[in-house]
Amino acid sequence: MKSKKSKGWLGLLIVLIALVGFTYLAITSAKQIKLGLDLAGGVSITYQAKDEHPKLEDMKDTVYKLHQRVTQYSTEAEVYLEGDRRINIDIPGVSNADAILEELGKPGSLVFQGPDGKTILTGDQVASAKAVIGEENGQKKYYVALTFTDEASKIFADVTAANVGKQISIVYDGKVVSSPVVREAITGGQCSIDGMKDNTEAENLASTIRIGSLSVELEELRSNVVGAKLGQEAIATSLKAGAIGFGILTVFMIALYLLPGVAAILALILYVDLTVCLIAAFEITLTLPGIAGVILAVGMAVDANVIIFTRIKEEIGLNHSTKQAINEGFQKALSAIVDGNVTTIIAAVVL
Repeated sequence: MKSKKSKGWLGLLIVLIALVGFTYLAITSAKQIKLGLDLAGGVSITYQAKDEHPKLEDMKDTVYKLHQRVTQYSTEAEVYLEGDRRINIDIPGVSNADAILEELGKPGSLVFQGPDGKTILTGDQVASAKAVIGEENGQKKYYVALTFTDEASKIFADVTAANVGKQISIVYDGKVVSSPVVREAITGGQCSIDGMKDNTEAENLASTIRIGSLSVELEELRSNVVGAKLGQEAIATSLKAGAIGFGILTVFMIALYLLPGVAAILALILYVDLTVCLIAAFEITLTLPGIAGVILAVGMAVDANVIIFTRIKEEIGLNHSTKQAINEGFQKALSAIVDGNVTTIIAAVVL
């Protein structure tokens, strides 16, 4: 009997230590969670292409171009397509919408510069730029294939012939994005830039080069600024409401179920800890609806505990042993819990 009690206390001690460890990890992880505009404050802008049927590739290139620009304001900035014509930009932690709109409205410039720093070609003289996956000596090779206009082909042939073994720089908005070495005179109006470590790097360079000749014209649909103070107040209010709710829940569960209620509360704390850690680990942007979702998930976990404990109490009322009542209670509660979670998954997929 003493051996069983010792094992029980040892198990409880291990659980408490694990709980403290996970709680500490959750508190540390919470500081690394990315906050959405409604919590961190910032600027939200929506653009729409003037052309009713823009090319998907052009829209993706425009998204990439805008993303390159907004990262100077915040590394947490997001730029994404909405439908076929709209582009949404979310920049947390900033407030000067007018300055950002002015900067994003500039077309941007892409040029090819010779070893002396003089401009050879401009972006609109590139007919096409595509990322290509080839093979060399049995290994994959990633590069960008360029095609120039007729006029540019002649200029590029002369320049490359005079600069074999030297670098030609590709510069976007004053920043060098690539500096390939000329191996031979390029006379056919086509060339390739190799040395990419993967296809993503090749795609990014090709997109940057295409930006110089983009024909997509954007018009601003809307822009709004969310104050940082409003976001901080929302976080404080949410945390306060969550703490009050959890406190009431703790009293209710312990008063109604005694020791099993204590176990349920410890399990819920661990559940919240793991949820916070996963949000931070997967770099999920937390918003007010996201906080509501976490609270709803905790509520569903409480619901599962209540169903299980109710079934166990019913089994104990039938004069079953504690072990048998627990086994029977879990089995009878399982179908209701599964039904509830399946319903939630279906709703999430539909939404």
